[in-house]
Amino acid sequence: MVVLRSLYEIEGLRLAGDLVARTFGMLRPHVRPGVGLDDLDGIVGEFLLANGAESPYRGYRPSASVPPFPGTICASVNEQVVHGIPSRRKLRGGDVVGIDVGASLGGWIGDACYTYPVGEVTPAAKKLLDVTVECLEAGVAEARPGGRLGDVGAAIQELAEFHGYGVVRELGGHGVGRKLHEEPHVEHFGRRGRGLRLREGMVFTIEPMINEGSPKIRLLKDGWTVVTADGALSAQYEHTVAVTSGGCEVLTPWHRHMGERAASA
Repeated sequence: MVVLRSLYEIEGLRLAGDLVARTFGMLRPHVRPGVGLDDLDGIVGEFLLANGAESPYRGYRPSASVPPFPGTICASVNEQVVHGIPSRRKLRGGDVVGIDVGASLGGWIGDACYTYPVGEVTPAAKKLLDVTVECLEAGVAEARPGGRLGDVGAAIQELAEFHGYGVVRELGGHGVGRKLHEEPHVEHFGRRGRGLRLREGMVFTIEPMINEGSPKIRLLKDGWTVVTADGALSAQYEHTVAVTSGGCEVLTPWHRHMGERAASA
């Protein structure tokens, strides 16, 4: 069941989302060659704790068959699409690393992802990152009362495929509230005019995973890390949004802390 949140509830989600957004800005100078993924994990954990929050990721398991997630963040490098475990792996110049951050604050969840370039990256990698941000923006622009989830997915798919990229289909966005994963499921592909009709008070993530090559993916033996099937580069950006009377509000405005344009309706 999709829960429609009140203005009071959305304020709680806004506070959690703002903390997530500030986390990305805080982390930016630490994402550099030679830094370990576990170092980034520790930095984020300390920042959340200092702000009265904790990560909803650590210990999370979607089912009994999946091991508890061991990190505060997800850290996915290069061909890793999502859910990378923050290991001792050191970042290298030219890498791209998607950092997924969640915050549980006052009983509400904030959730977002940002893919950082590490030092100087290739023109092809930069284009992938830029287009993935544009895909997120295109999806956010379709999130408004009376629209449909298919409009969101179609906008993302059309733009990504125009540039020759693959849109991951097996994974998608999700509702956010008291729990990390709630209804609805948000696909990043689809047909306009199809899918769940959007209503004021819905809160969910839009988080396109865009592959430089094939959209196909596979799961590693650790039970968490998802990689591109062909080894090609992947990128992801994510916002939590609330559908409002006038369109939608981005609840995780990392663009304000990263010196970038807003992804907004």
